[in-house]
Amino acid sequence: MVTNMDPVQVAEERFFDALLAGDAKALDSVLASDFLLVDVMRGGEVDRTTLIDLVGSGALRFLEIDHAPPKVRHYGDAAVANGTTKMRMRFGPDEGEAHSRYTHVFVLDNGAWRLTSAQGTLIADETRP
Repeated sequence: MVTNMDPVQVAEERFFDALLAGDAKALDSVLASDFLLVDVMRGGEVDRTTLIDLVGSGALRFLEIDHAPPKVRHYGDAAVANGTTKMRMRFGPDEGEAHSRYTHVFVLDNGAWRLTSAQGTLIADETRP
């Protein structure tokens, strides 16, 4: 891992790596205690425990995640990361793909950046602004 990255970008890498590896312990370490995800596919809310359980059990598997370092803006002990990602995943027997633009909100908690909120918006047509 590149050491001169913004610490929030490092936390982003840890998040995506944990998803791809199906590593519940690593995911647990990067998520804030009040983490909430707004599902990019359906708009539903997924809390921390549910996401960790789904990923750790293998019920939700990320088969491929392609992303670039996000743009990060710092506000004291909070930061907002905006980026794009292409994911291929399997939920139970169903496989799907999502190309999205996302917003992640991080908070500094006991010296570590933790993801507290995540929301994605599908990118339907890349030729439109």
